[in-house]
Amino acid sequence: MKTNPKPYKIREKAEKEANYRGLIRAELADELYDGILTIVVAQKKYRDPEYSAKQLAEDLNTNPRYLSAVINSRFGMNYSSLVNEFRVRDAMHYLTDKRYLDLTMEEIGRMSGFANRQSFYAAFFKEKGEAPHQYKKRHLPQ
Repeated sequence: MKTNPKPYKIREKAEKEANYRGLIRAELADELYDGILTIVVAQKKYRDPEYSAKQLAEDLNTNPRYLSAVINSRFGMNYSSLVNEFRVRDAMHYLTDKRYLDLTMEEIGRMSGFANRQSFYAAFFKEKGEAPHQYKKRHLPQ
């Protein structure tokens, strides 16, 4: 039986340069960066699967293109990758914390902000190189 090295259909992103990146003033980029950290990270909006880049741009009173440029230049990724990184961090905690041992993978995915099991498994595999249940098995004390 042949195994697929990328079972979750993860595609590599092509590098592209956005023309508007250079048009954003450094002060505005700094403000947006701080706002992104405050809303997405401190307020834990990444846990809301319905919270979008468009909503974040509205909350920061900015253009979605500017927001995208700041996320790309300051974080080195797009909005989805940014929120998924924090979601996976939460999931890793839930998977290895004894208080959450009786939760299903779907429950852990939902608590972390994923809309469904497939998006949880795909993002986790992309970030960690293994499925959540494999990670849990390897990191729980025996």
